[in-house]
Amino acid sequence: MIEVALFGAGRIGKIHAANLVRHPKARLRYVVDVHDAAAAELARAHGARVASAEQALADPAVSAVVIGSSTDTHADLIQRSALASKAIFCEKPVDLDIGRARACADTIARTGVACMIGFQRRFDPTFRALKQRLDAGEIGAPEVLLITSRDPGPPPLDYIARSGGVFKDMLIHDFDIFRWILGAEAVSVYATGAAPEFPEIAAAGDLTTAAVTLRTREGALCQINTSRRAAYGYDQRFEVLGSRGLLQAGNQRPTEVVAWNAQAISQDTPEAFFLERYRAAYALEIEHFFDGLSQGTPLHPNIDDGIKALELAELATRSWREGRALDCSI
Repeated sequence: MIEVALFGAGRIGKIHAANLVRHPKARLRYVVDVHDAAAAELARAHGARVASAEQALADPAVSAVVIGSSTDTHADLIQRSALASKAIFCEKPVDLDIGRARACADTIARTGVACMIGFQRRFDPTFRALKQRLDAGEIGAPEVLLITSRDPGPPPLDYIARSGGVFKDMLIHDFDIFRWILGAEAVSVYATGAAPEFPEIAAAGDLTTAAVTLRTREGALCQINTSRRAAYGYDQRFEVLGSRGLLQAGNQRPTEVVAWNAQAISQDTPEAFFLERYRAAYALEIEHFFDGLSQGTPLHPNIDDGIKALELAELATRSWREGRALDCSI
């Protein structure tokens, strides 16, 4: 049985807690959070105990940690957990600062602990099915990847100010999808964007709409378009154009009922937000983590994937600020 310490009792911590306690090889031992009441409530719900970070990491019975706390805690908890010989699952990003993130990767390499980064979109059943069919050669060599990634509304301004910007906050998932789907690295990045109708977000140095173009060494192109405001819901879809055809992965809706009448043909708008849209993906990624630990198989995406997605986010941010394409041999 893998005894687990969970860091973070917020919305993503609750999702991970519910998923990990369903795994036959995992048991939630501790919940750690700066908010005592939230930690106590979550621990009580799953038969765990509240502990400090020091207590949880010092307990030899704990062999794995799940880090779902705020981004500014990730790097410190990764390093401390690795030095305490705990296997690590950590939400993206590793850190907002690429230097601190690389230091984490160095510690992981030095200690040899297992570490998985939470890019849950890789585990979405539809996305995985597309990836499998692409890899099987169904549409030939991929030439163009088009990603649409839009939130239903912008977050509060105080979150914008500490988010690291749209490229690190939102598009880091899409940079991971780009690398995963195409199985290639970028050699050039060009990003542009604006904040129409949101002067307060522009004043905070961020964007509400953005477009990024990436090119691989093999000549494949990827274009990502994003918005912090899609009035119709959480819009997550992509398509791959290949030499022999096209594969598409569309949105999910609460139901697939389609209504037909004399005025219109209508169906549900997309799922409200990421917790609903990626409900299955969150469960499958935690299953992969504990299956990997119990069977001794490699974990993916790993910390190197986390670093490479962050590097692309950093390059996109620079490209937008400098108003030019950047070469990169990542």
